[in-house]
Order: sequence, then C-alpha cells, then structure tokens
Amino acid sequence: MRILVLGSGAREHAIVTALLRERAGDGPAHHIIAAPGNAGMAAEVEVVGLDATNGSVVTEYALENDVDLVVVGPEAPLVAGVADVLRAHSIPVFGPGRKAAALEGSKTFAKRIMDEARVPTGRAVRTGTLAEATTALDEFGAPYVVKADGLAAGKGVLVTDDRAAAIEHATYWLQHGSVLIEEFLEGQEVSLFLLSDGHTVLPLSPAQDFKRLLDGDAGPNTGGMGAYSPLPWLADRFGSEADFVEEVIETIALPTVRQLATEGTPFIGLLYAGLILTEQGVRVIEFNARFGDPETQVVLPRLESPLSTLLLASANGSLSSHAAPVFSSEVAVTVVLASEGYPDAPITGRELVGLDAALAVPGVTIAHAATARLDDRLVATGGRVLSVVATGAGFTEARSRAYEALGRISLEGGQFRRDIAAKVAE
Repeated sequence: MRILVLGSGAREHAIVTALLRERAGDGPAHHIIAAPGNAGMAAEVEVVGLDATNGSVVTEYALENDVDLVVVGPEAPLVAGVADVLRAHSIPVFGPGRKAAALEGSKTFAKRIMDEARVPTGRAVRTGTLAEATTALDEFGAPYVVKADGLAAGKGVLVTDDRAAAIEHATYWLQHGSVLIEEFLEGQEVSLFLLSDGHTVLPLSPAQDFKRLLDGDAGPNTGGMGAYSPLPWLADRFGSEADFVEEVIETIALPTVRQLATEGTPFIGLLYAGLILTEQGVRVIEFNARFGDPETQVVLPRLESPLSTLLLASANGSLSSHAAPVFSSEVAVTVVLASEGYPDAPITGRELVGLDAALAVPGVTIAHAATARLDDRLVATGGRVLSVVATGAGFTEARSRAYEALGRISLEGGQFRRDIAAKVAE
C-alpha cells in the first residue's frame, strides 16, 4: 500500500517504524510517506512538506499520489476536520472526523458523551469565569484538578494540593476558553488504545506513562517522559490483563463508540482511554482521539499483527472480520530525552550526537520527536527531542538497554527521568 502518515513527532515515527517492519514479511513492501515528518523519519521514508492541518492540501496530495490510506497522527489535524475532507473524496483514512474528534478537543463534550453512555468517570464542573472556577475548587476540595477544556499539548492539566497554584492555572487557561474543575480520583493509571471502525472495537495492549518531569513523579506535567508495556500488575486485581481489557471494552469503549454512532458522529480511528483504577472501579480520566505519546512507542514494538491491516480495516469498516491483535511476550520500555528548559522554555538548536552508538545496543530503536538536519548536524528543534525504546525478555533487561543507549547520546543540557519502569522491574 501507499500510506501517508501525517505528523512530525515520536508517535508518528513509531507508527512508521511498525509499518516498515511489515516489509520483512511475505507481502509487497509498503511505500510510506510522512508529512511533514522529521529527521529520523526522513532517513527511512519519503517526507513531504505538507500542512497536515489543511484538509484540502492533504486530500489533493493523496489523490495526485494514489495514496491508499492516510493515517492521522496528531490531534490538531483531527480537530481541524482533515479526516472529513479525505472521506468526502473516498480516501480511506484512519482518524475520526471533526465532530467525533471533539472527544479530545473538548473535555466538556467528552463528559457529556460519557454521561449519556453511562461511562464511569469523575464528577466535573465546566467554568467560564474565575469566580466559577474558584467556587468549584472549593466545592471539590484538595487535591485540586484543573483542566483546560480544549487542546493544550499535554500541558493543560494540573493536579495540586496548592489552592493558589490551582487558581493560577485556571486563570491562565480561562484566557483561552473554558476550564473544567474535576474531583480528584486516586489509583493506578492505565492507558489503553482501542481501534474502532465506528461500530466494532479491538484493543491493543495496555501501557503506563509518566507525565511528571522528574523522578518520583515530581515536577511539572509534561507531554510524557516515558512509558512501559505490558502491565503485569493488572493480574493482581483483575485476574489477567485480558480480563481488564474486556471490562474496559464492555463498560467504557463500546458504550462510548455506540453513543457517538447514535449521534451520527461515528468514531473511526484510535480511541485512547486514559483510565484510573480507583477503589470504586475503573474510571475514565480522559479520552484522546489518536495514538498517545509516548505509549505508542512501547505498544507498537510488541505488536505482531500487521498494523497496516488493522488501520485499513478501521478505515473501511471491516474490523469485525479481524481477530484481536496479537502481541509479543517481550516487554518494552521507552525513556524520553528532553531539551534543557522543557517544558516551560526549552532551549533548541543544540547538536545531538551518539545515536548510532545507541542503536547498537540490542533491542533498541529511537523514535525522533523534534529533530532536524542542519549543515550535516542533527539538532534538537523542540522540547521532547526523542524517545529511546528498548525491548527485552523482562523489564530489568529492557530498562538496562534503554538507559545504556541513553548514556551513549549527548545533548547539552538534555534531561530524562531515571526511574521509568523501575518499580515494575523490582
């Protein structure tokens, strides 16, 4: 197939890497194009400088270049309705239309859908003024949970015991729209990806990510500093990972997908369920409308079923004819290397060296997030620069490989967490 992957981050690089693995199979090689891509993807596949948020531009390119499938990676093109324009021209696309993508683009919309579908989630109040936000904060009490209603690049959520900090966060995001004040939910967090064709849902393997910048879950929230998969501790509570996944499908994923279908906005693509395991049961923290980052970097390396087949089946409505995806028994760990100053004011333009040495570590791959070639030098162009991904027979081996590889990479001022998957390895 000719597959166009929209996006420029580590998530999209992980998708490209998974599609490239299929070239080792019996079928013909895929021709993969990334738009706009990054330096890491450019070394492996064709990249084109398209505006991924412009539906007309993407559609014109897809038609002129006989693209068989478009895979939308980041949230911005989805919320902009790029998938709608592609579908209007009968181009298969993996990604929900604009209205269904509001499941991520508007937390208020997501809460309404969950309420209608009777999906278990925390109580929330939508506020449009600082007075309303302050009243809601005092009603729910500490710890305070403040969320920007719209897209916020992973930085719109604050959980804190500091009332002044909660008010400050609400004040900032109220300048950009409404803010949700939610009740605090306590428990282990789980990320679960679910493929949907608008009716049928198939699960991928659960993962856990690390949102805080510093070891021990300290520091500010980020877009994600690392992740691991699978989650062996799920068996302690649910009997098995499969039992947990089945419960999520029956109580959360299918009710949500069916509610969206009933409202005439079928969800076609990747439903990301951010979950928390409370004493009262599984609750939804948030939905996203696309693969998560950095969880994609640990879920897809373990996937043994052909990714392209699953994505196309989601796009053309034939998921019901496919079995649940199969995953390797190996584990995967990813650690994010970020620029100095991330997440508030990342310093960019600094050179990256040692990637070839890092890739020489067994089981290691690298997903580029914000890199570019400048005068034969590889430089960092953003906050989260790359994800070092390692697989292994167990978490001790995978962690050792990931951190050995990171030790071979040099980025002035670079920062990363040193405790990713440490507890599960112990």
